[in-house]
Amino acid sequence: MSKIEPTLAAPMAPSRIDFAAVLARQSERDARIAALLPANKERLFDGLTAAGITHVTVRFDGYGDSGQVESIVAYAGETEVAFPQTQIAYAALTWDDPEVEMRALSLEDVVEQLAYDFLSDTHCGWENNDGAYGEFCFDASARCIHLEFNERFTSSELFTHDF
Repeated sequence: MSKIEPTLAAPMAPSRIDFAAVLARQSERDARIAALLPANKERLFDGLTAAGITHVTVRFDGYGDSGQVESIVAYAGETEVAFPQTQIAYAALTWDDPEVEMRALSLEDVVEQLAYDFLSDTHCGWENNDGAYGEFCFDASARCIHLEFNERFTSSELFTHDF
């Protein structure tokens, strides 16, 4: 008789990670980030208004696990204008520090950062697989940010026939 070695690996030890605690910490972090948003928007809209910018459009596109902002264009009325070199305070949390970090960013950089943040918050993974594209409008006079989001997907239809 021959000796047969087991072919299955030994079962893994139970996880020692407290997933409830991990999720609670992430939820707390998400709440802290959300609390920073109103003041960041207010400073941005104040800066845009002071610069005479009425609205900004941000176009984005992504697919195949890669996505980016394609363009950021500022307008005064219907006229395209350049962003001033003005910098404003932007409050953020970093992954490795629980304290709020105040950064001095240009108006254009704050617009881009907020666009990426909103995409991540509302359509996480927007750049994956077939991806998505769309446009933000940062309306300084209405102090509102509007997103038009187009999600791409591959579709299939099943047809069955019995003859």
